[in-house]
Amino acid sequence: MARFDPTRPDFAPYGLTCTPWTPTLTGKSDRHNEIELNLMLGSSIAYLLAGRRVTLQPGRLHAFWAAVPHQIIDMGDGSDYLAATIPLAWFLRCDLPAGFVRSLLQGHLLCDNQQATAFDQQLFTRWIADLDGRPGERVRIVLLEMEARLRRMALGLSRVAVAAPRRGRLQQRGGAGGWQRAEAMVAYIARHYTAPVSVAAVARAAGLHPHYAMTLFRSTIGETIVDYIVQQRIAHAQRLLVTGTEGILQVALAAGFGSLSRFNEAFKRSCGCTPRDYRRQMVGMRPET
Repeated sequence: MARFDPTRPDFAPYGLTCTPWTPTLTGKSDRHNEIELNLMLGSSIAYLLAGRRVTLQPGRLHAFWAAVPHQIIDMGDGSDYLAATIPLAWFLRCDLPAGFVRSLLQGHLLCDNQQATAFDQQLFTRWIADLDGRPGERVRIVLLEMEARLRRMALGLSRVAVAAPRRGRLQQRGGAGGWQRAEAMVAYIARHYTAPVSVAAVARAAGLHPHYAMTLFRSTIGETIVDYIVQQRIAHAQRLLVTGTEGILQVALAAGFGSLSRFNEAFKRSCGCTPRDYRRQMVGMRPET
């Protein structure tokens, strides 16, 4: 069973993997640019995901975008799980249902609404064996099976509100190349949102003109570049408010906001309360370090 290494640097890639894990309380979040699938085997575990406490239920398949800061803050006995990591560029090229993709890239934890079956565990077990240093056709089979499992998960989630898109239907602009450019932009934002980030810099990361980058980003991700950057900063600030003791101004600056007033305005618009009230409400779920 693998265990999380707290010395692991941010955004060190896992790549295409499937591994059995034993959860540990480390007090440190992990970030990597893959979609992560977790199949819970025993007890539930609780993640702090983008500043929110979310619970992974036993016997369920869960998915989230692991570029969002996440760390285990609570777990029961026998809470081992199986985890698969899927490179974001490949995931985007699958052209999965729009609401499903958008929900993941907005930082939501998605849970299959069907109880996992013995087949799911067998599938993960087979992926572990097939990815164990065996390149070639077996890897292609694993990718096809992962796509099929994601499609089945999205099919169920399409019936619940969490997967419903907020603005129209996403379009795949420019085929696979469009998704690759979108992946480059969201990856750049994930790495740099705590610093000053301009639309021009995001566009350069994908080799695009800013005007086309804005159009492509909105049509594939479902939000403007600026709104997406603010969303990532708010999520980072939520995590700092829950896990730390820094003052509100320090949290604002650490999350990438240039002023306290802008932070307060954006936070209240997004969360419906002030940062101070949010900390007061969440103090009971502060993880132990």
